[in-house]
Amino acid sequence: MPIPIVKKNMMSKEENGAKNMMNGRPTNKSTAQQKPSKLEVGIADDQAKDFDFAKTEMKYDSTGMFHWTPARSIEDCILDRNQAAMTVLNGHVVVCLFADPDSPLIGLRNLVMPLRASNFHYHELKHVVIVGAVDYIRREWKTLQNLPKISVLNGSPLSRADLRAVNVNLCDMCVILSAKVPSNDDPTLADKEAILASLNIKAMTFDDTIGVLNQSSNAPDAMSPLGSPIVLHRKGSVYGSNVPMITELVNDSNVQFLDQDDDDDPDTELYLTQPFACGTAFAVSVLDSLMSTTYFNQNALTLIRSLITGGATPELEIILAEGAGLRGGYSTPDTLSHRDRCRVGQISLSDGPLATFGEGRKYQDLFVASLRNYGMLCIGLYRLRDAALTTVDATSKRYVITNPPFDFGLLPTDQVFVFIHWNKRQSTSQ
Repeated sequence: MPIPIVKKNMMSKEENGAKNMMNGRPTNKSTAQQKPSKLEVGIADDQAKDFDFAKTEMKYDSTGMFHWTPARSIEDCILDRNQAAMTVLNGHVVVCLFADPDSPLIGLRNLVMPLRASNFHYHELKHVVIVGAVDYIRREWKTLQNLPKISVLNGSPLSRADLRAVNVNLCDMCVILSAKVPSNDDPTLADKEAILASLNIKAMTFDDTIGVLNQSSNAPDAMSPLGSPIVLHRKGSVYGSNVPMITELVNDSNVQFLDQDDDDDPDTELYLTQPFACGTAFAVSVLDSLMSTTYFNQNALTLIRSLITGGATPELEIILAEGAGLRGGYSTPDTLSHRDRCRVGQISLSDGPLATFGEGRKYQDLFVASLRNYGMLCIGLYRLRDAALTTVDATSKRYVITNPPFDFGLLPTDQVFVFIHWNKRQSTSQ
């Protein structure tokens, strides 16, 4: 009879229609063509063909401005003293942090994020080692867990054993911070621990052979606890006074205690003191100056972003302001284009493409040639304090000269701070 046949055909059409529904929406694929998929609900079929999410690794945040890694537990990043010593850290950044378990959060992410800017290649990122109370760092960890190359040593910045374990003499920079609430009794004691830590490092001496380990160990098991080969790239400082260091101060007047050989008058303003000019001291009051500068000159914000934050976008600022934190994103042409931005560099006049300008030439010659030939914008000089001295009393300290006069004379020992355009970096390094 024809009626059952029609009914059977209608049922088969309904079944096929139900099978041809994927994720609650119709598809133009037959049942035989549909394959199990691990794609999330809402991913269009045409997108799935062009983008393999399973094989794509997220290396940058959703805006493409910073390097990103999947969230890690703080326990996976904690080193004990022996592990830190076996790692033989070199060319890294040491953060000495004074904090009680209940101290207010100071935002360590704001310190580490510029060091993870995406305009650096991954191999150029400097390892950051935080030395301090792990109970406090655990409270900050939620904002740090997605930033790569971070380790934590549960110790004290005043302990010389901890400082030697993290190879403070081999670091590229040692940053001394305090999250403790200063006492109202005596403002001068607000920076007591930070100053003591600075003086303690300067008084240390180190074995001058630790920085010249043999690089011939190519055995597969010659690996550090962090997974990097135990190979050093440069010789460390023998004296703690030569360790690159910057100390944060709450009270400007306490800058007088940082340098024992400094003859500055105690009443000298901060920006005229030797530690500030040499970049070894930073005061909270400097932020007030930057804020007022930005208020009266909005174009200064672009320069400040490049110098301090490593760059930012309105989208990223909204994400951080809402407290969402860094989110991983897939590498698309749009996000990868955000890596193509200028960065700050330091060029020596003793060798390299700009060496000819160190022989008595003027700053204007250097400025014009750097911009015209290499696409680099000079913003200042980094000069030896005792450049004219050749005796043993000469120090290795340098100070910053921002935007020198056009007829300012140059020296072979000078270093130049420059903005390097993204498409000029390879030719400049060559």
